Amino acid sequence: MATGINRKAISLDANIVIVGCGISGISAAHKLIKSGFHNVRILEATSRRGGRVKTGRFGDNVVEIGANWIHGPSEENPVFCLARQYGLLDPEALTPENQAIDIGGEPPWIPNVFTSSGQRLPLEELVPAKEMFDTLLDECSEFATKGGEPKASVGEFIRSELKQRAEEEWKDVDAKTRSMRLCVISSIFKIQCCINGTHSLDEVGLGAFGLYKTLPGLDCTFPRGYEGLIENLMSELPSGLVTYNQPVQCVSWNSTDDRDKPVMVECADGERIAADHVIVTVPLGYLKKHHSTLFSPPLPLHKLHSIQRLGFGTNNKIFVEFDSPWWDADCEVIQFVWDDEDEIADQVPDLRTFWVKKLFGFTILKPTERYGHVLCGWIAGHESEYMETLTEQEVANSIAQLVRRFTGNPTLTPRRILRSQWFHDPWTCGSYSFPGRLCSAQDLENMMEPLPSKGSQAQCVQPLQVLFAGEATHPCFYSTVHGAVLTGWREADRLISHYSSSSPSIPKSNL
Repeated sequence: MATGINRKAISLDANIVIVGCGISGISAAHKLIKSGFHNVRILEATSRRGGRVKTGRFGDNVVEIGANWIHGPSEENPVFCLARQYGLLDPEALTPENQAIDIGGEPPWIPNVFTSSGQRLPLEELVPAKEMFDTLLDECSEFATKGGEPKASVGEFIRSELKQRAEEEWKDVDAKTRSMRLCVISSIFKIQCCINGTHSLDEVGLGAFGLYKTLPGLDCTFPRGYEGLIENLMSELPSGLVTYNQPVQCVSWNSTDDRDKPVMVECADGERIAADHVIVTVPLGYLKKHHSTLFSPPLPLHKLHSIQRLGFGTNNKIFVEFDSPWWDADCEVIQFVWDDEDEIADQVPDLRTFWVKKLFGFTILKPTERYGHVLCGWIAGHESEYMETLTEQEVANSIAQLVRRFTGNPTLTPRRILRSQWFHDPWTCGSYSFPGRLCSAQDLENMMEPLPSKGSQAQCVQPLQVLFAGEATHPCFYSTVHGAVLTGWREADRLISHYSSSSPSIPKSNL
């Protein structure tokens, strides 16, 4: 019978393969290595690390092609704690006041609002529409705990309630003002499409909408780029741990070919890697498209159905530089309101002609001393996917026409643009996840469930053969970087706990 020391050695010798070198895969490897496991390997399909954390250059500026903010930079947020530890943040982001502000996921930005007739909309005209929308959105969040949702989607619920409430609360308002308020709400719908990473709020499940949780703290950015976090984490891992340009074709689990190694990872170049455990961290968009060939045997039906019910959409950025600002000095966000959208539209009738109408506006990159006059436009959904197919010049021309129309200034011309293209990236197939129609908390539980499933009748060689991490597997922080980090840690802890229970002498995780 093996001694405790031998059991420990065998456990720490376990072959662990991580599919994907995004932040969740890196986080899992980080924790496993720190806990003493030394046969850990990451397989990355592309030539770069970081996944949807991607920093680029725009002229002399550092800009985020992917993840943008630390959402809720406070003690509960592992991304904030790591960024602080590595010295990656501006001093104001570290203040107790900044960490204590609870914004509920919506930064209190100072807006400039322009209409398609070339007018500036006074902020007081924005307030009634925003207050009504925010009240309805808060009500949408309550169905996750109390149930009884009257509609299948957030969009359907808000539209149905809006008609009645607008008639009651705005009955003394003239028709022109009421129409403009409804147009403002259409613009807010488009903002919410970007926030949720969806084509339309009609695709976001009402019953599961409130599962998402926010953390306190005023959202902040990395002055020198989000990839600084990736670089610091990678610097603490052994060299050679990652194999780049190594796509995985198939994860064969429950294998009886090699009873010591129940999982076989087959790579596109023909390499076959026998493993005790595989942590799959690919984006949900990729999983939706390739699950049938990625796993053998196929995923259990309940897991597959959850993958199908969860949503995964596209939210792209378009960086635009101007010679001089056409917005106020204190402005933080520019919002466009089309004065022909009082029917509450969050999608356009013809992509080719009207795709740019889905762009709700811009956030202003601050501070101006660092970035100059650079805006970041936001556009979600099928319109965003269509935008990716256009040339940069075509996009620049559309942006120029847009800002000229809304400002009434026919001379405004972008100096340059840069846009993201997440939908056509074959390894992501979009941006991030959201709870789709008919989605429930159980679907998120199913997403994180390892294979073989509990209660499986299959004669498995070993438990925890295939584990799942990534933002789409977090029950309440899906779509966030901190959610991705926590899921990587969770799956590492699952393996650490598994071996600790059979080998008490293995050190506990120290992260």
